[in-house]
Amino acid sequence: MKKSAIFGIVTIAIAIAVIISTYSNTSTYGSFNDARKTDTELHVVGHLNKQKELFYDATKDANYFSFYMKDNKGEECKVVFNGTKPQDFERSEQIVLTGQMKGKEFHASKILMKCPSKYTDDKLNVTEAKAKSASI
Repeated sequence: MKKSAIFGIVTIAIAIAVIISTYSNTSTYGSFNDARKTDTELHVVGHLNKQKELFYDATKDANYFSFYMKDNKGEECKVVFNGTKPQDFERSEQIVLTGQMKGKEFHASKILMKCPSKYTDDKLNVTEAKAKSASI
């Protein structure tokens, strides 16, 4: 076999591997109802329910934060985030969670907040928080 043919086959194999790995790491957007039906990670977009209590006690467990969120379809669910409470969380206009359902709770691995800017009225600040992995 010629060197150019071998190089072409290797290039195609690498391209296929990159496409498969990229596709497998992407998660889709959905609602809390969609999250109940699947075991994979899902992005859920919604807003904080400010009438219900946020729970974060850094003295007991600094890596436990829970709150209630309504998704874009109006369904409310308790959200548990294994990380510290993001700064200015209560001021967020919109929240994008990445995670999956465990029982009746949505366990978020990432929180992306869209907050109103303190400098301009027409722009939004975007802040992301990631959960920390437990090391034993």
